[in-house]
Amino acid sequence: MKTEQREYELEAAIKTEKVPRHVAVIMDGNGRWAVEKGLPRHEGHRQGVETVRSVVRHCSEFGIKVLTLFAFSTENWKRPVREVNYLMSLPVEYFKTELDELMSNNVQVRMIGDKKKLPRRVQKAVDDGFEATRNNTGMILNFALNYGSRQEIIMAVDGLLSDAKEGRIKGKINEKTFSRYMYTAELPDPDLLIRTSGEIRISNFLLWQLAYSELWFTDVYWPDFSKLHLLEALYEYQNRKRRFGKV
Repeated sequence: MKTEQREYELEAAIKTEKVPRHVAVIMDGNGRWAVEKGLPRHEGHRQGVETVRSVVRHCSEFGIKVLTLFAFSTENWKRPVREVNYLMSLPVEYFKTELDELMSNNVQVRMIGDKKKLPRRVQKAVDDGFEATRNNTGMILNFALNYGSRQEIIMAVDGLLSDAKEGRIKGKINEKTFSRYMYTAELPDPDLLIRTSGEIRISNFLLWQLAYSELWFTDVYWPDFSKLHLLEALYEYQNRKRRFGKV
């Protein structure tokens, strides 16, 4: 009852006009959640997908325009083969089971990262999800798959230099010009970054885009991240003063 009461109080306190446009999440702690419960690590990842379902639904209800979830990094390939294979099965399963709800909630699916290096079945699942939801006009659900921010920046520099060499860029390069070469070119920068599991670092995630984002960390593992924790993050975000370098 205390949790329900706290959720009610926070939801009432949150101002709809001040909800962040773009929330980015580093979904951390699945493996540790499982190990602490005496379960195999893949059970943590499976439960993490359940959390994704609820967070997507709540963010859409709260009026958040973009939700970017760090699902698989370029560094995650270093994990045991069995765990990587299981992680690669999750996008396929997610779109198979969740597409109807995404459609009913008017959610549009996108992806950032190097798709070419993903298994064919994952590429197809992502492409099918994108095609099915491309005309939806509600929240954008943006999965970061095989994503690394340094790799993204190098890709952007390479594209910019190529266009400059071909004469497609004129004048000086500024932040707006550079941002057009990033995976997130059509999206606003994140207003709020959430990271679970007690780790306090960015882990090569959206380094360029997070320049002025508010950061919110919690010790809660991702499988245990609930509506209450999301409300706490949104409430704290709304009670911070964002100066962007000004007084």
